[in-house]
Amino acid sequence: MIHKFIFNGTRMVLDVHSGSLHVVDELAWDLLDDYCSLPEEELLKRHGSRYGPGELAEALEEIRDLVENKMLFSPDPLEGRYTPPGEIVVKALCLHLAHDCNLRCRYCFAGQGKFGGSPGLMPPGVGKRALEFLIEASGPRRHVEVDFFGGEPLLNFSVLEMLVEYGRELARERGKEIKFTVTTNAVLLDRRIGDFLNRNGISVILSLDGRPGVHDAMRVFPDGRGSHSIVLKNIKSFLESRNYRDYYIRGTYTAANPDFSRDIEYLASLGFDNISLEPVVSAPGEACALKADDLEEIAMQYEDIAGLILKMRKEGRRINFFHFNIDLDGGPCLPKRLSGCGAGHQYLAVDPAGVLYPCHQFAGREEFAMGDVHSGIHRWDLANLFKNTHLYRKEECVGCWAKFFCSGGCHAAAYLYGGSLEKPYRPGCVLTKKRLECALYLSLWKDQPAAE
Repeated sequence: MIHKFIFNGTRMVLDVHSGSLHVVDELAWDLLDDYCSLPEEELLKRHGSRYGPGELAEALEEIRDLVENKMLFSPDPLEGRYTPPGEIVVKALCLHLAHDCNLRCRYCFAGQGKFGGSPGLMPPGVGKRALEFLIEASGPRRHVEVDFFGGEPLLNFSVLEMLVEYGRELARERGKEIKFTVTTNAVLLDRRIGDFLNRNGISVILSLDGRPGVHDAMRVFPDGRGSHSIVLKNIKSFLESRNYRDYYIRGTYTAANPDFSRDIEYLASLGFDNISLEPVVSAPGEACALKADDLEEIAMQYEDIAGLILKMRKEGRRINFFHFNIDLDGGPCLPKRLSGCGAGHQYLAVDPAGVLYPCHQFAGREEFAMGDVHSGIHRWDLANLFKNTHLYRKEECVGCWAKFFCSGGCHAAAYLYGGSLEKPYRPGCVLTKKRLECALYLSLWKDQPAAE
């Protein structure tokens, strides 16, 4: 299987199953359309009116060589033969330290941080037991991960402090290593909290949507005031304290800012190099929800972002845009590409009461409650459903050129919008493919030297 596309005037061909990317001329581009369906004599006849016999012969020889070396039209190495691992091993937890928030973001998928229930903070005992569950459920894995999440997790900072200390000691006793991340809106991110995060080497995801007007239209305090000025001040002070390392600026774009490439440009102008801007997760019909009619404009925005990143790279500035991160040479192993994020069997979310869910986007949905940290997983049917819902179980994914990069897409989006884990969320597919084409084009320039 191959995928042909033109980006910024460059003809590219991706060999899906080997991951090989080729830049081709017009002749090879034309020949590849018919190469697998026509014998060579027919190919020469069909294209002989446009190209000379010598150049046709040379191009065909190059294509044959790539095919023989499994860099073009290479076979799927696992189709019909992939079996997911039998044992379920949990490698990461998303700990909901707070089902409450000090902001009232208008697009919040978590119901202002409450996930459809009552506000509450995770008690210390539940948090400690969650870490014990992770260590026990991680089996032979040495490395495990915890993301402190909410709502706003810094509302429960004293418990976060205690859990970092307890988790590190617990991991040492069991011969494991634990990595912590916190996702925060940065409203409470003062010097004391920042010093703690720095001392403990905790990765941080910081919420900032972009330009002041864009951010303040959505990310507001309970009284309706925008939060941009406070958040930006806290983020810059914190990142200066850690030399701008080990962080992501994470924003959301909605129907209210269809020109979101300008928000990337704005964030980059502030000195932020690690940026993620995600499409809103919102029910159809809501004012901020993206519509099918928006997809074409969104695709063009990603092309603009790719152009901006390339321009900055040529000027000596490298921006790490999350959705353009691919590694054709040393990317994830194939089994990882088949199972994706591991939601529901490798990665679980824990609410403040200790209930286990497949991921943070399923939290609060009782039909997806899988058990609790005290007694473990009860719903093995759900765990096995998620484990077994891999690429080769998704009919629409098997023949898709993007399958080894997106891993079949987000389970939560598939279920929440389509009612089935096995049917990918179509708008997500469109955006993923465009982002991948941008990323593949940028990969051609990865060794672009810095400006003098």
